[in-house]
Amino acid sequence: MRRMEFKMERQGLLQVGDQVTITEGVLPSNYYYTIDPALAMSGNFPFRERLLARAGTVAAIEENERGFYVVVEFEETDQ
Repeated sequence: MRRMEFKMERQGLLQVGDQVTITEGVLPSNYYYTIDPALAMSGNFPFRERLLARAGTVAAIEENERGFYVVVEFEETDQ
């Protein structure tokens, strides 16, 4: 099980338990991930930390002084 945090700009776009799909983006030395359709975005991850799964479940939604954050759990198996 892998947990990742995504930044969500507005409250209420996702709920705990929602099934989500992920799109992978590539930068020169990192990957980043977006919850479709552009609901939330991850930080950058180095190539060695690439996410193998493309679907997950919202485990938590947290609010702090910087905004809303979605925690998604992924089932990953080595490919």
